[in-house]
Amino acid sequence: MRIAFIGQQDFGKAVLEAFLKRGDEVAGVFCAPEKPGAKPDVLRLAAEEKGLKVFQFPSLKSAEAEAAMGGLSADIGIMAYVLQFAPQSFVNIPKHGTIQYHPSLLPRFRGPSSINWPIARGELQTGLTIFRPTDGLDEGPVILQKSCPIGAHATLGDIYFENLFPMGVEAMLEAADLVVAGQHVEIDQEEDAATYEGWFRAAEAEIRWSSHAEQIYNLIRAANPAPGAWTTVDGKKLQIFDSRLQPVRRLSEVKGKPGEVIAVDDDGFSVCAQGGQIRVSKVKAEGGKKVSAADYAREVGLSVGQVLGR
Repeated sequence: MRIAFIGQQDFGKAVLEAFLKRGDEVAGVFCAPEKPGAKPDVLRLAAEEKGLKVFQFPSLKSAEAEAAMGGLSADIGIMAYVLQFAPQSFVNIPKHGTIQYHPSLLPRFRGPSSINWPIARGELQTGLTIFRPTDGLDEGPVILQKSCPIGAHATLGDIYFENLFPMGVEAMLEAADLVVAGQHVEIDQEEDAATYEGWFRAAEAEIRWSSHAEQIYNLIRAANPAPGAWTTVDGKKLQIFDSRLQPVRRLSEVKGKPGEVIAVDDDGFSVCAQGGQIRVSKVKAEGGKKVSAADYAREVGLSVGQVLGR
């Protein structure tokens, strides 16, 4: 098939290479322009290395973008990690329209941080959706879905790199074949079941030690490796990455107040929360690098009785 490709970054690069590897023709690649000082987009670099035609329009709503798409005579448009708004006048130009990847089971968790939020909310399952892009955010008809479990200790990195990334690449190939062959079915999303979540950034990743320990643990997992759940130690920011939840099962096991450091040893340190303890094993101090929690505790003199988040 002849493809018009729209995407960015590592996922876009992986999907592009998957289509090329099996012999599909990529007529052109649309990438968002890099911001001043930003690293080069790896998708753009890969496309240029392969001698593909690359377009970088500030807006896909422009007449220039539509003219470029029209000039490609593509069978199908492929959207793989796209942050630019793509209007119907653009995505409907290819012969069989355009399909888009979204890393959640739509209509749940529409929005830009759809991998983080299911983990933070304590969901047991997530997945991916290939759908038709419309002018609404992640609202178009569903073509294909695949699910995966969220393990009790799985982090954002685990779910994305071990599941949603490789599954997504294969799903894009499968959905494109179905659409071009006219064998797909489009199912409208059930609006009553829809949820929208905004960005999961530093503000959302702040640890509130008065929350239940399970909620805190889910937040840490959802922010690992980015943006990194964080608290403060003596007023300085500390990001917490690897950790474990240790539930409290009886009153006699309650040893402190929320946010209080209740143990420091060669394996890290433990912090009290409602209903349990958070055992911390990897951290990153403000301006520093990721280190073991034990090394950090020794370096700053973290001691039992200190209260985090102040």
